Amino acid sequence: MKTMKCIDLGGACQESFSANTFEELSQLSKAHGEEMFKISDPAHMKAMEKIFRDMQNPNAMKAWILAKKEEFENLPED
Repeated sequence: MKTMKCIDLGGACQESFSANTFEELSQLSKAHGEEMFKISDPAHMKAMEKIFRDMQNPNAMKAWILAKKEEFENLPED
């Protein structure tokens, strides 16, 4: 199991997500983001605006995801 924080994934807080795979971690992060969106958390809304802007360039978004996946893979086990 490995752990990354919301802020490490482009978010806005220190919430930690632990998972065995990057895909699992992504789902945990996504669920957290959806919850923050529902409550309109200002810091997360600002972070989401940046992510949505970045998603307009598919190549840049793909490179970002690959970099985060590599970062996850290089983390030590918890």
